[in-house]
Amino acid sequence: MSDAATTADSAHPCLSCGACCASFRVDFAVYEMQAMGGKVPDGLALDVNGSTCRMRGTEQVPIRCVALTGQVGQQVACSIYELRPAPCREFSAGDYACHKARARHGLAPLAPLAEGLIL
Repeated sequence: MSDAATTADSAHPCLSCGACCASFRVDFAVYEMQAMGGKVPDGLALDVNGSTCRMRGTEQVPIRCVALTGQVGQQVACSIYELRPAPCREFSAGDYACHKARARHGLAPLAPLAEGLIL
C-alpha cells in the first residue's frame, strides 16, 4: 500500500479531510450572496470591496471556514454544501492545491482520483 490516502474507506475522500476549508481564503463575487440573488447564506461572508465577498473564518489565521463542521483529517462536512460559493464548487480533490492543503495539516496526498472529480 502506498503512502497516499486511499478512497476505499469512505464514500468521498473529502468527508474525512476538510483541509482545503482550513487552508485557503475563499473570495467570490458578491452576486453569489442570497441578498443579491445567489445561494450563499447572508451573514456567512464579509464584504471585501463592494464586488467581492469572503467566507467568514477564511480572513484570519488560522484559517477555518465558518461552514466547515467536524475536525480536519477526521469526519468533516460543509454545512452549506449545496449553497457553497464558486471557489468551493470548483476545487478539485487530488489536485495540486488539494495536496498542498493536506500537507499543511499533516495529511498524505490523495491517491489518483477519477478524472474530473470535483467537490
